[in-house]
Amino acid sequence: MRIVVISDSHRRERTVRRILRDRGDSRHVFFLGDVTADIEDLPAEFPDKKFHIVSGNCDFFSVFPSFGIETVGGRRVFYTHGHTLGVKHGLDGLIRTAAANRCEIALYGHTHTSQILYENGIYIVNPGSCSEPRDSGKSYAVIDIEENGIMPVIMKI
Repeated sequence: MRIVVISDSHRRERTVRRILRDRGDSRHVFFLGDVTADIEDLPAEFPDKKFHIVSGNCDFFSVFPSFGIETVGGRRVFYTHGHTLGVKHGLDGLIRTAAANRCEIALYGHTHTSQILYENGIYIVNPGSCSEPRDSGKSYAVIDIEENGIMPVIMKI
């Protein structure tokens, strides 16, 4: 099972659409906020994908929650933008919350910096920003979830 993880598009709907076209092999899309309007209309355009969307700190009037938990490929996934858990100041809150919910994968955004970590049995993935990166370039993440393991990869745009 392949999933795509996108965050911090900040009014670049065209970029989000291009990622989804390029990732035709993914069945699940996790959008981690900032700006949810960039993805709200795309489920109709990509009916073969299941969308999981949370709001971020720039989504003032969004109807989407600040976090979610889904089971994908038999693995529990905690996903959030991250601002409510203080991810700019450390990942302890994110890791504790994911562990308390028995999740094997924790997805977050907000920092605009891509990162993959493995701590306490949890894969922690920040896809970076697909529009305004604060590291080496625009990016998103792809995660393969198989019976024998989880493989997250940062994809540069």
